[in-house]
Amino acid sequence: MFSNRKIILVTVLLIVLCIAAYVLLVIIPRRVAEQGYEGARQLSHDLEKALQFTPEIKVNNTIVIQQRTTILELATVSQKFHHRYNWSNTRLYSTKKIEVSGTFDAKVGFDLQEKMTIAIQDGKAIVTFPEPKLLSIELMGDLEFKDENGVWNWVNEDDRSSAINAFTQDARRFAAQTFLTDAHTHLEETLIEILKPYVDSAEIHIGAVTINRELKSEGQY
Repeated sequence: MFSNRKIILVTVLLIVLCIAAYVLLVIIPRRVAEQGYEGARQLSHDLEKALQFTPEIKVNNTIVIQQRTTILELATVSQKFHHRYNWSNTRLYSTKKIEVSGTFDAKVGFDLQEKMTIAIQDGKAIVTFPEPKLLSIELMGDLEFKDENGVWNWVNEDDRSSAINAFTQDARRFAAQTFLTDAHTHLEETLIEILKPYVDSAEIHIGAVTINRELKSEGQY
């Protein structure tokens, strides 16, 4: 037979165990989830402010913020550059040439209709973005031609149209090769600055490129 004192002690112990279990299984997970959700909301606000869109954000494998945007494309690099191209045509051993030059405004960035995610777990962010692309290239108003006629193969308006088309395609290839690296670098630096207050490290995937960075900050998750 238990004495009244022992019964009271067992009852108190059971109550303490029940309270501890409730705290461990209900209160703490709820607070962690609330903190994760609030942190994700603040992170989404920072991303929206810096990039004008919010990728999908997961905390501990749970989607807390859906991807959303009011624009279809995100231009991270806008660059003006002067370009020159030499077009030629040979007919019956007579060659005519047109040198075309002018300034372009190229915009490089991301198609926001593609999937972009940030997954946060145990103080680490895993970020996935698509490969940047050339969004647009616009010829400014300083187009110039230098014509050189052949002996009997003379430059005409159709030749100028062909030269402009070739000139624009060559400028497009140049911009895509030259400025995509800048878009990678700009996005990487922006994401790292935004993520620093929230996580200790980041694994950033931009297309086929992976960047691992230790951010040396105290995450909130």
